[in-house]
Amino acid sequence: MTQQPSAAMLAIGDELLSGRTKDKNIGYLADAMTLAAIELKEVRIVADDQQAIVEAVNALRTRYTYVFTSGGIGGTHDDITADSVSAAFGLPCIYDDEAMRRLAENYARRGLDFNESRQRMARMPEGATLIDNPVSTAPGFIIGNVHVMAGVPQVFQAMLANVIPTLKGGVAIISEAIDCPFGEGDIGTALAAIQKAHPHTSIGSYPRFSDKGFNTQLVVRARERALVDAAAVDIRAMIAALQG
Repeated sequence: MTQQPSAAMLAIGDELLSGRTKDKNIGYLADAMTLAAIELKEVRIVADDQQAIVEAVNALRTRYTYVFTSGGIGGTHDDITADSVSAAFGLPCIYDDEAMRRLAENYARRGLDFNESRQRMARMPEGATLIDNPVSTAPGFIIGNVHVMAGVPQVFQAMLANVIPTLKGGVAIISEAIDCPFGEGDIGTALAAIQKAHPHTSIGSYPRFSDKGFNTQLVVRARERALVDAAAVDIRAMIAALQG
């Protein structure tokens, strides 16, 4: 089986860890990666702390095909993502000429002062490639395999839409959901045996509670239809056996 491209996400911001802001970007990225046939393998959330960001970026970028960050590329003092990513790559953090041009034109068009705070949004590692921002102009950037994007969900989603076509996906995952009328305590041992018998599938177990008591939805995932079908046959046989 060919190796699947993988991804990780690094969400940055004190406000996420304090609970003040409820993250909406992780789920959106997970959906997008699934559609692109890229496995999202890890998500980290770190504070606005340069050492923590540098450590996380360097750990993730060496482990996964793609890394996506959200948050911390605005113009205020606590927006330190550009500096931190630059430090992770050992590169100077510069005012990118094209980013400065886009921002200057945007604020001139709106009759606003292109002041020092707004200019900070043009800072990024030397040699980075811009990620277009059709919502509010201030670009994200790509350096190596790291894609640095805004934390505001609308802007994050718009930037991601520009990034997705540049990524190389793998083989799409096929899934099948099977409703099981038994709780996990009743099926655990048998289900573990089925998983062991089908090592190239992933079998997820999701307990639920209804007016009829505990039941479970079982989801089989694999990259070949035949693998999914074979595991599903065994799961249905397990359920039939339990039903007696």
